[in-house]
Amino acid sequence: MGDYVRQLPHQGSRDMARRPSVIMRLHIDIPLLFLLMVLSGYGLMVLYSASGQSMEAVYRQGSYLGLAFVIMIMAAQVSLKQYARWAPWLFVGGLMLLVAVLLVGVGAKGAQRWLQVGGVRFQPSEIMKLSVPLVIAWFLAGRVLPPRFPAVIGALLLLVVPAGLIVIQPDLGTSLLIAFSGLFVLFMAGIGWRYIFGALVAAAASAWPVWMYGLKEYQKQRILTMFNPESDKLGAGWNIIQSKTAIGSGGWDGKGWMQSTQSRLDFLPESHTDFIIAVLAEEQGLRGIILLMSIYLLILLRGFWIGAHAQTSFGRMMAGSLTLTFFVYIFVNMGMVAGLLPVVGVPLPLVSAGGTSVVTLLAGFGVLMAISTEKGGESA
Repeated sequence: MGDYVRQLPHQGSRDMARRPSVIMRLHIDIPLLFLLMVLSGYGLMVLYSASGQSMEAVYRQGSYLGLAFVIMIMAAQVSLKQYARWAPWLFVGGLMLLVAVLLVGVGAKGAQRWLQVGGVRFQPSEIMKLSVPLVIAWFLAGRVLPPRFPAVIGALLLLVVPAGLIVIQPDLGTSLLIAFSGLFVLFMAGIGWRYIFGALVAAAASAWPVWMYGLKEYQKQRILTMFNPESDKLGAGWNIIQSKTAIGSGGWDGKGWMQSTQSRLDFLPESHTDFIIAVLAEEQGLRGIILLMSIYLLILLRGFWIGAHAQTSFGRMMAGSLTLTFFVYIFVNMGMVAGLLPVVGVPLPLVSAGGTSVVTLLAGFGVLMAISTEKGGESA
């Protein structure tokens, strides 16, 4: 009996001392990682055809994706407590970069949105897509939830300042995405319906003044073109008309991979960036669109699952905001390509060619993985 008593703690401690798997130590959410890799691979296949079978474009995008996945894994290693500590500093640093864009930024196509350091050019507004929801979640997590009126006003100020600086560049699409990411944090914090209703009323009341004094002529033209693209077939309506033609000609089966006439004959501008889904629709048909949307849906469901099982209010707000913002990316891009929304230059996530946007997006998924592997009892 004495031998048994001596051996039992030894055996139990040996079982409990089993080291966690590499996956657990790296804080990797396997379902989410698998879905993101499948989506990225599918995107590279579509990009190869949309770019005119350019291996250079595929290699460049592949290098961006490789860097972005490394950053995602690194972001997953950071605890939520640390993210909460960093949130205000990331926000202030992002604001300083946005001011620097207005003062010494690099311009292109009539917009001043980039900073260039040495030979590297980047878009600081992309950083705010992550830092704005982080700082608002940090701001609200330390207060009573659902948030009361002073907290709502404070959160809105944290949202309006960076969004306003980005509108000035001008970059309406990015400013709207950042606004949505911040508003989603408020929504996940349980903001009362009276605030939501009041915001809708205020938005409706401000529509006319914004149209008259807030929008530039080309932005007004984009909205008008959405309703009647045939009014300027060779100008503002050209992209929408050609994208609709590509989508409609694909039918159910599509014309086949690398058989898109709209992109190969240069009828469809920006075929490898904002309008890449039109190339997919023409080549793969409705079946290809359904496959892509199914992958997106699974990623969204995984994100919502992570949010529902988050251990802290900070984690729940961040998971919900990141997932809903990812949905807005998809919705806005598909809506503008189909002619249902104005063209605002929002890329299709992990399918359109792009560098900074891919890195920012996967960094956000790294935060989502950190939330997924958050241990019970932590508090942000």
